[in-house]
Amino acid sequence: MARERDELDKIYNTARWKKARKTALVRDNYLCQECLRRGLITQGNTVHHIIPLREDFSKAFELDNLETICMECHNREHPEKSGGKKKVKNSPEVYKFYGNNDEF
Repeated sequence: MARERDELDKIYNTARWKKARKTALVRDNYLCQECLRRGLITQGNTVHHIIPLREDFSKAFELDNLETICMECHNREHPEKSGGKKKVKNSPEVYKFYGNNDEF
């Protein structure tokens, strides 16, 4: 079962959030940044907090903490929102690398 909505979720109805969201979408050309890191071009219209609100609310509107992602990637980042188990967060010192299809 998905988690219950609470006070933190109210920011998504504010003018400040709507402006920050729109700015992030335009900056990212409405493309999923997670897919781009894997070499895929995918339209995105979800703005994701890299550092979750529950960990640091002070970064809620910081553009450096926001990225556009597609719904599939957002569901992978937050399986708990659809009733799955919460994803274990990697340390900020961990970098993701993806292979490419280039032949040598």
